[in-house]
Amino acid sequence: MTQQHSNVVYQVMWNRLISVVEEQAQALVRTAFSTSVREAGDLSAGVYDTQGQMLAQAVTGTPGHVNAMADAVAHFIRRIGRQNIFEGDVYITNDPWEGTGHLHDITMVTPSFHKGVLVGFFACTAHIVDIGGRGFGADAQSVYEEGLYIPIMKFADKGEVDETLTRIIRGNVREPDQLIGDVYALATCNEIGHRRLVDMMEEFGLDHLDGIAEFILENSRRATIERIAALPQTSAEGSMTMDGFDVPITLKVKISVEGDRIVSDFTGTSGVDKKGINCPLVYTKAYACYALKVAIAPEIPNNAASLAPFEVTAPDNTIVNALHPAPVALRHIVGHFVPDAMYDAFDKIVPGLVPAEGAGCLCNFQVSLRPRMDAPAPPNARRSEVLTFNSGGSGARPEHDGLNATAFPSGVMTMPIEATEHAGPVIIWRKELRPDSGGAGKTRGGLGQYMEVGAQEGHEFDIQAMFDRGQHPARGRRGGQNGARTMIVRSDGAEMRVKGKQFVPHGERVIMAFPGGAGYGNPAERSIELVKRDLARGYISAETAKNAYDLSAEDVAEVAAAVARGDPI
Repeated sequence: MTQQHSNVVYQVMWNRLISVVEEQAQALVRTAFSTSVREAGDLSAGVYDTQGQMLAQAVTGTPGHVNAMADAVAHFIRRIGRQNIFEGDVYITNDPWEGTGHLHDITMVTPSFHKGVLVGFFACTAHIVDIGGRGFGADAQSVYEEGLYIPIMKFADKGEVDETLTRIIRGNVREPDQLIGDVYALATCNEIGHRRLVDMMEEFGLDHLDGIAEFILENSRRATIERIAALPQTSAEGSMTMDGFDVPITLKVKISVEGDRIVSDFTGTSGVDKKGINCPLVYTKAYACYALKVAIAPEIPNNAASLAPFEVTAPDNTIVNALHPAPVALRHIVGHFVPDAMYDAFDKIVPGLVPAEGAGCLCNFQVSLRPRMDAPAPPNARRSEVLTFNSGGSGARPEHDGLNATAFPSGVMTMPIEATEHAGPVIIWRKELRPDSGGAGKTRGGLGQYMEVGAQEGHEFDIQAMFDRGQHPARGRRGGQNGARTMIVRSDGAEMRVKGKQFVPHGERVIMAFPGGAGYGNPAERSIELVKRDLARGYISAETAKNAYDLSAEDVAEVAAAVARGDPI
């Protein structure tokens, strides 16, 4: 076989591996019990070589999961021990520092054997709704309060499930059937990946993956390094401030382009917080690598070799390198802002490439419902935990508007209200785009959302708010204006915080306005036709059209008349 022919065959196998792990991920979506997996895609799936190096990841999933999971399999191999790895095994953990950053993510790894020989591993991660403890939120002051910890261990040993482990899990969580169902879904999706891999190996006559692994990793490494070498060989510093829990947090980073690598150093970042918004380095690294990779090499497949040239460091016990036993339940809030801090620096190295700041972290909230306590509750009232994922607007890009109600950098989907209301006795009274929330600019920031949530008759609830940008909105870039900030209030007028568990009495609702993305470039340079289009669609008000974009009163009246007639704009 010639080298050229061999490369063509390896490229076909590479594409096949990507389809294998995508089917693995879709199997998890179809079988998971948690709405966060089924509806929002808060998961990851991948295939690894015998050394624990990620060869391919599924398209479905989040960077925080998959890039953190890229480091996790090596921990599993080390903890389990190669001499204890057998066909039929399934391994499990939710270790925040050796998994994906907090206890609410369960990672499962399955060794893949072909003809009795270990040929690789499959791994997957999913966010689960409850893991016990205080519940999902920032209120804990140590990881011990945040729920059940499962060290790296065997869920199944040579095909036999550890029933003692499942009883311990069931006895410590609020939604035992849901959680155990998700665990089996994770194990099943790895099994699907294994079967498809064996099919591929038999089709191509492979006894091992050494050749294809070398091809994937070497080509990915070389392509990534070529992109880095083409950049200006310099460094720049960036920073941003976010709300934090009680006090603001500053993220600082210095990015240095050094020939065959990019080093990101977070020295100067705020220290560990007393509440559960701290971020283990593995999760910080996941989003720092993602931010740079999508900026300079978005089309190069994601694997161990394409991630390796991006090096991330941070002093111990900064909020981006929180050590055990720091509380880390909402590590995603800090982690999702890492790309904005990175881009503040990278824009100084390569101008005109990266977007303006967006909403950053997901606009999540969890509702803990129970029968009302202030009066007799109806007999059908019940306890329930409902987690819903939502998004503000993404930042404007140099040549395109930001996306409305779209999560960047996480990529997690907004959950439909039907799925949320099906999960428990919760009512979503309002869910719509938030006009004027996207920052003005040559390209406009994406819009946030309005949401209004309450409970069915006979219920009261606690809402666990997991928001940010209440005091620090997304900042515009290169003359663009800031996005709108987060707002939250109870229907009776009581003030509410953007983070923490808060009580909502029977009959009251919570009204939320999620943040918009910032604008990019001078608003005066925006096309008048695009301003008219935004006005016609209700993305901006007449006041914003006039004040931010200098649209004339005559043009405003013309758009209003066209909308009234139903004319396209």
